[in-house]
Amino acid sequence: MSRIGIFLDRDGTINQEVDYLRSPDELHLLEGAAAGIRELNQCGCRVFVITNQSGIARGLLTEQQLDAIHQKLRSELKAENAYLDAIYYCPHHPEGNPPYRMVCDCRKPNTGMIDRAVKEFQVDIKQSFVVGDRLLDIQTGKNVGAQTILVLTGYGKQELQYCSDHNVQIDFVAENLYDAVTHIKNVIHCEPHNTLSK
Repeated sequence: MSRIGIFLDRDGTINQEVDYLRSPDELHLLEGAAAGIRELNQCGCRVFVITNQSGIARGLLTEQQLDAIHQKLRSELKAENAYLDAIYYCPHHPEGNPPYRMVCDCRKPNTGMIDRAVKEFQVDIKQSFVVGDRLLDIQTGKNVGAQTILVLTGYGKQELQYCSDHNVQIDFVAENLYDAVTHIKNVIHCEPHNTLSK
């Protein structure tokens, strides 16, 4: 299973949606998120976060502040015996402040973050999944040829309506991340086994 990658959006998917989350104190895991990630770990899947963080380009937070947020995320997951194989983020925005003002290949729905994971972890993208609460996440998954899951947490419900209105095809719609993980396990025929967390 180690070549299967599960690419998770962060805000509204793993943790509560906060408009430009800027502090570790604002990070709160959604119910069932850590348990879902733990089960993916136990299945032997690679689990990644891919997150647009244009707040850096907009001057709302620094990369150091983002690192502190991600340290808390890892700590909260570790407390639930879950872990992430890697966190990828895009700090750019075409209308942001230098040196982050650019049109890049990593800002979703572009595929740069996933491309890095595929290269660094030898992920088989055709067997992999992209999970998030935004149309951008679905588009990103389609752009790399992965299976797509929209969760109804965060912006998911309004994004589902938009996708429906514009005939955007989604492979699966899940109530939350844990529901998405249950679907993934059924697709890849995984029965979790206990494993040591990182």
